[in-house]
Amino acid sequence: MQNLDYSRNIEIRVDTAYLPEQSEPEAHRFVFSYRISITNNNAESVQLLSRRWRITDGNEHVQEVEGEGVVGEKPVIEPGHTYEYTSGTVLATEVGSMQGHYHMVTGDNQGFDAQIPPFTLAQPNALH
Repeated sequence: MQNLDYSRNIEIRVDTAYLPEQSEPEAHRFVFSYRISITNNNAESVQLLSRRWRITDGNEHVQEVEGEGVVGEKPVIEPGHTYEYTSGTVLATEVGSMQGHYHMVTGDNQGFDAQIPPFTLAQPNALH
């Protein structure tokens, strides 16, 4: 688990995994899952409205992904609570990285971005 950032008292942790059963290295298809834990360390609830990802593979090919919510939800995270979800991505190389932000809003409609600093996606033994 990588401890990533505190943006506006939002703690974001990421755990990644390579999925060999879904990957096809000979076809340049490397599948990864990532589990995100978002903890609200504020005194008020926040709602996650949208996400923006910048996914970079080992060839420096960049893919931008944005959309509403996460995994079909726009969760409200109460003070002191954690919201977790799992998603995935496909890379053309055995190593890559992701970074981005979640756009959130407080109970009194103040919007802010919770930054997700870069984290690594890597096939086992790909990094020395």
